[in-house]
Amino acid sequence: MEHKMRLNPEPFENIKNGSKTIEMRLFDEKRQQIKQGDSIEFTNNKTDEKLVVRVINLHQFASFDELYRNFDKTKLGYKPNETAHPNDMSQYYSKDDILKFGVIGIEIKKIH
Repeated sequence: MEHKMRLNPEPFENIKNGSKTIEMRLFDEKRQQIKQGDSIEFTNNKTDEKLVVRVINLHQFASFDELYRNFDKTKLGYKPNETAHPNDMSQYYSKDDILKFGVIGIEIKKIH
């Protein structure tokens, strides 16, 4: 199955260049449909450029705190000299939604 998601330019480029291998999302109804082996077509919010990745694995957590503790920050899209903090995700998701749905780390590999 192929899923479609939009991304801001920086995470899009990090996936494109292979440095970001974990896409972090709320584990809502849309993300609950994703299975290992599926593909995701990401669209850059600014340029509408597209890229396709394969879902290698799914990592479900109760919170972004947990997710961040389980992965190297570069896999999450941070540069080695940047500080990675779970609160960075609060610009996208409310605390209530995180408590309601939990979060998912979608491990991906670019296919084209």
